[in-house]
Amino acid sequence: MEARIDKWLWSARIYKTRTIAADACKNGRVTVGGVKMKPSKMIKEGDVVDVKKGPIVYSFKVLKAIQNRVGAKLVPEVMQNVTSPKQLELLEMNRISGFIDRARGTGRPTKKERRDLDDFITPAYFGDFDDDFDFDDDEDEEEY
Repeated sequence: MEARIDKWLWSARIYKTRTIAADACKNGRVTVGGVKMKPSKMIKEGDVVDVKKGPIVYSFKVLKAIQNRVGAKLVPEVMQNVTSPKQLELLEMNRISGFIDRARGTGRPTKKERRDLDDFITPAYFGDFDDDFDFDDDEDEEEY
């Protein structure tokens, strides 16, 4: 049995939508045996599909060439993850490194920086200021 590669990528839950799967194929992020695949190419059972997502290249062995999306519990019957340990190690290194901070003051402000900036700009309320003070109360001066 054969299936279109974009349909299989969507059916096996590698990509969220078929459109995203087709775009990945068009942009050369999906290969079978080192050959870039078009979305309409057919795959069969036993093929190993390489998918580049971010810095990692995942490898999946096709166990069933399906065209309809299956539940998450049935995915192990459809494909087998045969990603190399080197790629999984690279994934773990990215996970450990976490969020890379940007240089302070560059780019858009974070929520905390925005709040601090608003607090700095907003004038403080002076509750003890006497609004009833009359500047023209001085009667000792003569008018010219």
